[in-house]
Amino acid sequence: MNKSTGILFIITGLLALLLGIFFGTISGLQFIFPGFFEVLPFFKSRPLHVSLVVAWIFSAAVGGIYYYLPNHCNLTLYSKRLPRIHFALFIITGLLIIASYIMGKFGGREYWEFPPLLAIPIIIGWILFGFNYFKTVVKKKEPWPVYLWMWATGIFFFLFTFSESYLWLLPYFRDNVVRELTVQWKSYGALVGSWNMLVYGTAIFVMEKLSGDTKVALSRLSFLMYLLGLTNLMFGWAHHIYIVPSAPWIRHFAYFISMTELLILAKIIWSFKSTMQQAKINFGNIPYRFMIAADVWIFINLILALLISIPAVNIYTHGTHITVAHAMGSTIGINTMILLSSCFLIIQQVSDQNFNDKSGKLIRWGFWIVNIGLLIFFISLVVAGIAKGYYTAENKLSFQEIMQKIAPVLAIFVFAGIGILVGMLMVVLPALRKLITIK
Repeated sequence: MNKSTGILFIITGLLALLLGIFFGTISGLQFIFPGFFEVLPFFKSRPLHVSLVVAWIFSAAVGGIYYYLPNHCNLTLYSKRLPRIHFALFIITGLLIIASYIMGKFGGREYWEFPPLLAIPIIIGWILFGFNYFKTVVKKKEPWPVYLWMWATGIFFFLFTFSESYLWLLPYFRDNVVRELTVQWKSYGALVGSWNMLVYGTAIFVMEKLSGDTKVALSRLSFLMYLLGLTNLMFGWAHHIYIVPSAPWIRHFAYFISMTELLILAKIIWSFKSTMQQAKINFGNIPYRFMIAADVWIFINLILALLISIPAVNIYTHGTHITVAHAMGSTIGINTMILLSSCFLIIQQVSDQNFNDKSGKLIRWGFWIVNIGLLIFFISLVVAGIAKGYYTAENKLSFQEIMQKIAPVLAIFVFAGIGILVGMLMVVLPALRKLITIK
C-alpha cells in the first residue's frame, strides 16, 4: 500500500500541475485582456494558479519519497497507515482551498491566500509525514546518502517556515507594517528553500539511479553543496527585504550569502561539458532528458538570481516582472523538470515502459515545446521587468503609463504561456495514463 500511496500523490501532483498552468494561462490572458473569462476573474484565477503549482511541487516530491524509501532505500516505512491519512488530509484540504477561492473566500497572505483555518490540516499532514519519515530513516545504520539529509531538512524547515508565515495572525506582527513585511518575505524566501531541499534531494537520488553510481550521494562535494544550500535556506532570504528598513548588516550579510551561490554556478560550468557529452549518449532516455533540462535552467536562473541579489540592481528589479521570471524559471525550469524526471523514472520501473511508442514521441515533442515556450516566456518577463524598473525609477511614469508601454512584451509572455500549457499536456497526459493503470 505504501507504494500505491506514493503513486497517488504523484498522480494528484500531475493533475495539479495541469490545472495550475491552465489557471496561470487564464490569469495571463485576463492581465492583458481585461474582462476575459469573467466567470473566474483575475483575483480568483491567480491564487488558484499559485496554490495548484505549489501543490504540484510538494505532492510530486512527497510521493517520490514515499515510493523511494521502501522500494529503493531498503527501508520499511514505520507506518503504512500514516501515508494514507496524510494523502486524505492533502486531498480534502486541497479541495477546500480550491472551493474557497472559487467562492471568493480569502483571508491569507501571498502563497497562502486561503482562510488561515485551512493551515491546520496542512500542518497536521506534514507532522505525520515528518514523524513517519524520521522513524523510518533512523533505522538505517549505514552512513546516510546526502538525499536523505536533504529530505529531512526540507521536511523540518517546511514546518518551521510555514508556521512562521502565519505570525501575522499575532497582533505584535500584524500591527506593525515593517515587522509584518519582514517576517512575511523572510518566511516565504526560506519556504522556497525548504521545497528546494525536497526537490534537489530527489534530483540527486534520480541521478544516482540513472548513472548507477552510488558514490556520488556520499561524496564530500555533494555534502558541501548540501551545506551551501542549507546556509542559503537559513540566511539567503534576507535579499528579499533589501527595500524594508532594517539594520545594514542584514543587507550586507544577505548579499554575501547570496554570492556564495557563485560556487554552485562555477561547479555547473565546470561539469557542463561532461554533462553535455553524456546527454548526447543518453538523451533518448526520458528521465535523463528532463534532468538535463533542469541542469540548463539552473544555469540560466542562477545568473538571474545573482544579478537581482545585488542591492543596486535589486532597487530596480524588486516587485517587477523580473521577480516573476525568476520564480517561473525556478518553478517550471528547475523544480518541474526534476520532478517530471522522477515521475518518468518511477513509471519506467513499475510498468517496464521506456516510451518507445507513439506516446514517447508525443512526450519528446512536448518536452521541446515546453522548454522553448518557457525560454520565450522567461526572456519576455525579464525585458518587461527591466522596462518597468527603468520607467518607475528614472522616468517616474504612472503604473498605467508603464503598463501601456510594456503591453506588447506581456502579450508575447502570455502566448508563450499557452505554448507551455500545450507542451505540458503532451508530456503529462501519457504519464497520467500509465500511472492510473498501475494496480
